[in-house]
Amino acid sequence: MDAQTDFVTTRIGTIAVQQKRVVSEKTPLIFLHGVYLDHHLWDVQVNAIKDRTIVTLDMPFHGSSRKVSTDWTLDDCAGMLIQVLDSLQIPKVIAIGHSWGSMTIIRAADKYPERFESLFLCNMPFEAVGKAQKWLFGLRHSLLVFRKFYAKQVAGSLFGRKSANNPELVAQLERSMGVLSGREVKLTDRKVIIDAEDATALIRRLKIGAIAVKGREDYVPVPPGMETTIIDGGHISPMEEPEKVTGLIRAWIDR
Repeated sequence: MDAQTDFVTTRIGTIAVQQKRVVSEKTPLIFLHGVYLDHHLWDVQVNAIKDRTIVTLDMPFHGSSRKVSTDWTLDDCAGMLIQVLDSLQIPKVIAIGHSWGSMTIIRAADKYPERFESLFLCNMPFEAVGKAQKWLFGLRHSLLVFRKFYAKQVAGSLFGRKSANNPELVAQLERSMGVLSGREVKLTDRKVIIDAEDATALIRRLKIGAIAVKGREDYVPVPPGMETTIIDGGHISPMEEPEKVTGLIRAWIDR
């Protein structure tokens, strides 16, 4: 994406924000990525949309957002999103998120519905995790000393079967994971997944138009009462099925 990069100060810390400005009366788009990734997750989609201003950002600890606090929650991420919009003087957006990004967006939309025209939510793990899943995260974290092996295990759990054998996709995941220390991996997992509160109630009371996308092999369920499109692949749909996701976004924002 040919975009200007700025650093926005928020209560969480300094967030790297990329903005591709277009003179248009159409509502701007903002894209948020998931755990272990960065704003490049959305490169295909962002490059395909040329008629609107587009904002992407790197979530805390990820990409170039390195100077951030260790004391934050998903609700704080939602506040961070609003602070970014305020800094850019954008009153209303169509928000597009993947996983952690979707979880952040739905919390922000619940508190500040007037700031969102609509939502496009990919691979959103809205349910609270159980004890068995928490145990598995602890087991996986014990492998962080073997970073290459750890990355391959993560790829196997996040990608669908076909994508997990794609060296280019695995290399992209390894690149974005590479900036995270073992401590930052553990902290992010805890704040975004392990300690995350169930968001089912937020989905049910949502008053903004929203659509969901999930992979056929994705571990997340279909959000209750929300129109959902199921496509091939696992949990990283924008990377596994980029053209399909681009088409769905285009149809949603042009509806």
